Amino acid sequence: MRRWKRSLGIVLATALVGSLVACSGGGGGKKNSNTVPSASAPAAGNEQVKLRIMWWGSQERHEATLAALDLYTQKNPHVTFEPEFSGMDGYLDKLSTQAAAKNAPDVVQLDPGWVSDWIGRNQLTELSPEVDLSKIDEKVLSGGQLDGKQYAVPLGSVAYGMIYDKAALEKLGVASPQNGWTWDDFFALAEEAGAKLPEGQYFTKDYAGDYFAYSAFQYARGKGMVVSEDGKFNVDKDSFIEWTTKFEQLRKAGIVPPADVNTSDKEFDPNMDLMVNGKVIFRLSFSNNFGAWNSLKNDAYALVTMPREVEAGGWLKPSMYFAVSSNSKKAEEAKKFVNWFVNDPEAGQLLKTARGLPVNKEIASALEASMSDVDKVGLELLHATEVDGQTWKPGTKGWTNFIDKDWPLVRDMLSFNKITPEKAFDELKAAAEAYEK
Repeated sequence: MRRWKRSLGIVLATALVGSLVACSGGGGGKKNSNTVPSASAPAAGNEQVKLRIMWWGSQERHEATLAALDLYTQKNPHVTFEPEFSGMDGYLDKLSTQAAAKNAPDVVQLDPGWVSDWIGRNQLTELSPEVDLSKIDEKVLSGGQLDGKQYAVPLGSVAYGMIYDKAALEKLGVASPQNGWTWDDFFALAEEAGAKLPEGQYFTKDYAGDYFAYSAFQYARGKGMVVSEDGKFNVDKDSFIEWTTKFEQLRKAGIVPPADVNTSDKEFDPNMDLMVNGKVIFRLSFSNNFGAWNSLKNDAYALVTMPREVEAGGWLKPSMYFAVSSNSKKAEEAKKFVNWFVNDPEAGQLLKTARGLPVNKEIASALEASMSDVDKVGLELLHATEVDGQTWKPGTKGWTNFIDKDWPLVRDMLSFNKITPEKAFDELKAAAEAYEK
């Protein structure tokens, strides 16, 4: 049984995390195609350049990123930006359509799970030597490499755990979980809280068919990755049946939401987010997202490590990547911007932990020394997870559609009680045959 571990030293060195899918930081921001204004006239000898840039995230991330773009224009008046930002929903479909038409933005934000596919399709430009990688640990860089060349640079490091409503638990008279709790503790707490829940409130989302939630459960079982590093379907049948059966029981008992409520959730939307509007108490979260949750409901939430079993359930990973599209006609300027975004101390002070703890070691150290109490909550989860958290792996190329398309189909059938746990496993295994090498 192989164990993927990341030592404390590596995490601190990389300033290091899920789906998810996973990871995560998707939020309900709004799209914006306006140009960030230039602060002054173009510098002599420099042609005016407009860079298209696209990312997803929470409102907090949008605001921090726009401020960074504005600062870059102030320092480089010949460069302006055409930003486009949104929540996670639909982001990959839109970006993939643009890339297929060779009309992708110059700078694109990519989830770690997508990078190998984008590199394999020759859709990204090599970043070095224009992007200085010297202050970033090689291990966290590996997910953006192919044949020793760097095609995507990580922007932050995060831990995968859970967030919960403190007051809601207290109102039920239920004790809050502690770091290091187990999956048995999680399901026991669900049943204890479930017996006291008022009408219309639920313990957590229905994660029966959630790829990243199940991955954390299988990791904790010591069964490894859902898709193996050599590109094979590796869902442990016994673990999957147990997981989906437990959630089936919770669904029937009204402890997790019915399908129509569950599918209505929109993360970070003040009105549609099931935790923010009080319909669920627990949900999955990355450490860097705490500030976004807190901005929606101040001092309401707390973070806790992902439940464990024989091994840790949570992991540490690069939060997301920036890359330069291979179709960009302004690739050199785009790479200069990416270098600044990752390595400039002023940019780091503006961006803070909106994409996780910065991967530039010097910027990360400076931020830790001056972090707000809110940012320290996320940092505490990262430090608690780094003790023995699973090491995130980028996965083999070619499986993006299995994770983003095939798996959600099975997820929805489970949520709507249209399929049994056993049949769900068979459906996933059959779908995987098209992707196996």
